Amino acid sequence: MSDRKRVGVVLFQLGGPDSPAAIEPFLYNLFCDPDIIPLGPLGVVLRKPLAWYISSRRVKTVSHHYDEIGGQSPIRLLTERQARKLAAALQPRVEPRVVIAMRYWHPLTTEAVTALNGLPLDQLVLLPLYPHYSFATTGSSLKEWDRVYRPGSRSLPVTIIQQFYDHPLYIDAVVERVACSLTHFERPADVHLVFSAHGLPLSLIEKGDPYQRQVEETVRLVMQRGAQVAFRHPEFPSQAVGSPRGRRGGWPAAFTLCYQSKVGRAKWLEPSLTATLEDLARGGKKHLLVIPIAFVTEHIETLHEINIEAREEVEKLGVEQFEMMPAVGDSPRFIATLADLVLRAAGVEAAVPTLVR
Repeated sequence: MSDRKRVGVVLFQLGGPDSPAAIEPFLYNLFCDPDIIPLGPLGVVLRKPLAWYISSRRVKTVSHHYDEIGGQSPIRLLTERQARKLAAALQPRVEPRVVIAMRYWHPLTTEAVTALNGLPLDQLVLLPLYPHYSFATTGSSLKEWDRVYRPGSRSLPVTIIQQFYDHPLYIDAVVERVACSLTHFERPADVHLVFSAHGLPLSLIEKGDPYQRQVEETVRLVMQRGAQVAFRHPEFPSQAVGSPRGRRGGWPAAFTLCYQSKVGRAKWLEPSLTATLEDLARGGKKHLLVIPIAFVTEHIETLHEINIEAREEVEKLGVEQFEMMPAVGDSPRFIATLADLVLRAAGVEAAVPTLVR
């Protein structure tokens, strides 16, 4: 019999429609969340009618956007890949059972609870796949967990991982993706880096939401780490770009942080992605790399809002090369990040796990 700790891991994510028919109910669930649209005391009466109104008004446009990226969101498939890779990374140290809890579409949190019920576990680790804490993401997912989870006759120890925006392996995972994307440019040092995070209403920031501060710190750490590493350009595989002998320059120094995906008329974090790209293009910037800094998998905000809509707009304004950094996804360094977080939360030897390839 194994003496390894039996650890249940819950990966929380936003979720996304897995078919055209799921788009409207997904939107309804999203806009029904009081952490997305706070309505105060009137929420009990207004929330469902308002969610129905917004989702029914937006479904045609949103459906068209999904049509342009394949008809559905890839987020479930990509999160399932992360779960499998994480389980494999944990296997040498613990006996893992990794499940997914999506906030607004299947597999929902109730389905994750059902999958864990009855399993012989020693501990639960709750791991939202949002690097930065926000009331609207991590907070909402954990509230939903508290609403539906019933520990049963034997109460398990539960450890919650609130954020990992400054975890060294996570920073390295982002830097690795940026460096790879920069090799698509002839002169990487001339590229302007555009860090784009999902937006948030200013009302949440004013209530103490730490999201903006954490995003800014991630950007600072990525730029700091990026300035310390060399990477190779495909035209010069024997020379590290940025080395003394490199002929193509090193890590770019110019960067901007902006926010995307605003909904409604309330004031949100600024500057917006659209305004930022327009300003850069009109200012003569010809080579742009957009880095979706607060996203760990691809979904509609990256695949359509950035890679289709933003690309079309800046190309009209004279940008010669526009690239989008792929999300960290199931890259070895990001899976090692998650594994390290889980092992530390489970009280297992706090050593960086071997990278899973």
